[in-house]
Amino acid sequence: MLEVLVSLVIAVMGLLGLVGMQAFAHQAELESYQRAQALILLNDMVEKIAANRVSAGCYALSDGTAGTPYFGTTSGGGYIGTPNCSSGYLNSQTRSLAISDLTEWDQALQGAGEKSGGAGVGAMVGARGCVSFNAATSIYTVVVAWQGMTETFVPVVNCANNLYGPETRRRTVWTTFRVATLN
Repeated sequence: MLEVLVSLVIAVMGLLGLVGMQAFAHQAELESYQRAQALILLNDMVEKIAANRVSAGCYALSDGTAGTPYFGTTSGGGYIGTPNCSSGYLNSQTRSLAISDLTEWDQALQGAGEKSGGAGVGAMVGARGCVSFNAATSIYTVVVAWQGMTETFVPVVNCANNLYGPETRRRTVWTTFRVATLN
């Protein structure tokens, strides 16, 4: 009888370990999915800027040092709202295209690609995006930030700083590039 009881305790401990491992795997899968979605949105914006390079200045609406304003999730006090391009465009057509691109990116960051019960759920948790331009180096930086599930390290780029609780929960993917001038 005692041997059966010991066997049951060992089996229960093994099953609890298996449940813990399954929960960890699920969390890692969610983090991976969110990173993949962020990379898609990041590349989307880079391609839009490259396609409308004559109005690239319209896209850079974020401050590269403060991490605001941003597109995406509307809470937090740094949301851009409706994009406005007052300079950096060739003509009204390319300006309109830039504003349309930024509006579509904003909606994608808010999850407009997939809906559940009328609400957008197609993006990462608290997704925000920033586009900045450094005039000294002529380099654009595109950043997508979101809230991670666990704490890791503080990201080195600025976008949506201090909006996800501890900075170690803020996740970012980013790229830098120069816009080609074609003659």
